[in-house]
Amino acid sequence: MKQNFIKFSWILMLAVIVVLSACSEEQGPSPLENNTTPPGIVENVVVENLPGKVKLEYTLPSDKDLLYVVARYTLENGTPMEVKASYYQNSMVLEGFTGLSEEEVEIYAVNRSETESAPVTVTVAPLEAPIFDIFRSLETNADFGGVRINALNPTEEDIAVLVMQKNVQGDWEPLATSIYTSVDTISRSIRGYDPVPQDFAFVVRDRWLNTTDTLFTEITPIFEMLMPREEMLPVTLPNDAELIASHTEVRDLFNGGTLEWFDSYFTSRTIDVGNHLVTFDIGKQTKLSRLHIWNFSEPIGGQRLYYYLGAMRKFRIWGANELNDGNLEDGTWTLMGEYEITKPSGLPYGQEDNNDLIAAQDGADYEIDIEKPAVRFLRIECQLNWAGGQYMAVSEVQVYGNPNL
Repeated sequence: MKQNFIKFSWILMLAVIVVLSACSEEQGPSPLENNTTPPGIVENVVVENLPGKVKLEYTLPSDKDLLYVVARYTLENGTPMEVKASYYQNSMVLEGFTGLSEEEVEIYAVNRSETESAPVTVTVAPLEAPIFDIFRSLETNADFGGVRINALNPTEEDIAVLVMQKNVQGDWEPLATSIYTSVDTISRSIRGYDPVPQDFAFVVRDRWLNTTDTLFTEITPIFEMLMPREEMLPVTLPNDAELIASHTEVRDLFNGGTLEWFDSYFTSRTIDVGNHLVTFDIGKQTKLSRLHIWNFSEPIGGQRLYYYLGAMRKFRIWGANELNDGNLEDGTWTLMGEYEITKPSGLPYGQEDNNDLIAAQDGADYEIDIEKPAVRFLRIECQLNWAGGQYMAVSEVQVYGNPNL
């Protein structure tokens, strides 16, 4: 009986400890001190209005236990905002405004006991947010299989260009192919459409969910087809690269294989300077839209490395309608595009992660400017591979375009 009483006492004590511990955790960390006297207010507030944001400079109160300054305001879309700056600073930047109206900001000094001062209220008038200039620069045009979207984002804002079409209920709905970017020059094609009139709507949105007006347009995509690989033929010009071995040939570029070495094309590693060019006939004169290229992936240590050895890093595509001795400077060949492949992870050479795998395993599109002439013969020139040389290792090339233009 005594043993049972002792056991029950221990259980009860543990339960009390657990409850007290839980209560302590729910209350969160305590203030550093226990000073309920409000600190002095910030003074001499100077407002600098900027595009979509404001910079505040101020004089801090002299309280020795000052911890930080906090500014609270509400965006035009109703989102409450709070920005803090430590007592080591005398300025802060408030973001997220559209710049279409004046707004009030309340500024508080806060001490180590989390006691706030009386508020200081200032009125700010931010300049127009960058999304509106981006929207004004927006251009949409028919492209192969879809629509081409161009816009300028000189301050490299994190924005979305929402591409919308009507759903079955007749409501405008953003597409999964909408553009999310922070690059300074936006040029993107949304593909997969039949060459019939299509209604589109476009909106620019920032990361605070501010939006511009809507651009409505009707676009008829240009017909695009995959050029049949059965009609593509290898061509050998005098300055084409020497092949790595007898098991590889130009035809391997368009034989349908995208993974194995015996379905891929390799130029000789023993010739590391000079032209590393490969030439082929696509069957008929065609207005090109893009080349879809799979770089060869080296099987290393039980995984496939796509940014390794002869996989192309920088390359050019050339086009012509007649053949010469291979000279690229006599006007026979037109430069169709220059390209550089980037590794998403940024990891050192020989190291790749899942993001790299996802970006490379299905190949990638390399677009041809719609202003380039229709051509029949193509050349791929490797300028730099991932090993730092010029030899190339390519698994497959698909050619898209319109042979009727």
